[in-house]
Amino acid sequence: MSAADRFADALYGLGWSTVKKLPEPVAVRLGRTIADTAWKRRGKGVRRLEANYARVVPGASPERLAELSRAGMRSYLRYWMESFRLPAWSAERVKAGFVPEDLRHLTDGLAAGRGVVLALPHLANWDLAGAWVTTELRTPFTTVAERLKPESLYDRFVAYREGLGMEVLPHSGGAAFGTLARRLRDGGLVCLVADRDLSASGVEVDFFGERARMPAGPALLAQHTGALLLPVTLWYDDSPVMRGRVHPPIEVPGSGTRAEKTSVMTQALADAFAAGIAEHPEDWHMLQRLWLADLDPAKGPS
Repeated sequence: MSAADRFADALYGLGWSTVKKLPEPVAVRLGRTIADTAWKRRGKGVRRLEANYARVVPGASPERLAELSRAGMRSYLRYWMESFRLPAWSAERVKAGFVPEDLRHLTDGLAAGRGVVLALPHLANWDLAGAWVTTELRTPFTTVAERLKPESLYDRFVAYREGLGMEVLPHSGGAAFGTLARRLRDGGLVCLVADRDLSASGVEVDFFGERARMPAGPALLAQHTGALLLPVTLWYDDSPVMRGRVHPPIEVPGSGTRAEKTSVMTQALADAFAAGIAEHPEDWHMLQRLWLADLDPAKGPS
């Protein structure tokens, strides 16, 4: 393991072991302080965040983009502070921490026994939403996690999410898809973060007027299993409570090839994500390249 990998693993380990023990007001202040410090340094992540916000809020002045990126970093650190503390939250705190709208789309789908795929962008705190599902709805679900380096850091993330009641599969090869499909055919729930896919298998979509790639998995799972495909968007307000919305189901088109159906459904997902992101851009934690026009490594921050 390299020195950088050891440092990253130690840093996250410190967060999970120390931050979760802090009183909540102290953790909130710490997160805001770290966010403001990172924002003032204007590193690659902050500059990329502003470049992404420029697509979401076209015509925004440099001053407006700076305001958004500062708010975005605060939202991003709120996510981390909450995530470090989630394992120590009581069931009551988890239940009180999230208020979703239009939940009937999810509960009706589960009650019908046909399986449900929830697809989310990197908005607010998707881990808190997942913990709420397992705690308030008492519904387990399956998700996937990208293999991180070092391996010990990946193991920390898997253990953390499993501790919140999630079944976590590694995002590698085709084995994960088969397991997800089996869970759905059994009437289960699958949750996937699905707003960025830089692989060759990603589906091209129009996203805020430019081309980007998003994963085909959610649409393919719905086609293969008959499960409902529900977009979900999340946001923070000025309270300790996170808000969210379960959007109406994305239907499988009645005609067309599998690729054509997947393209239509993934575009519909992208449109739902865009609507939620446009309403709350500061809660979209996209500090990496996303649009195809930005993927030339010679262009700007990563």
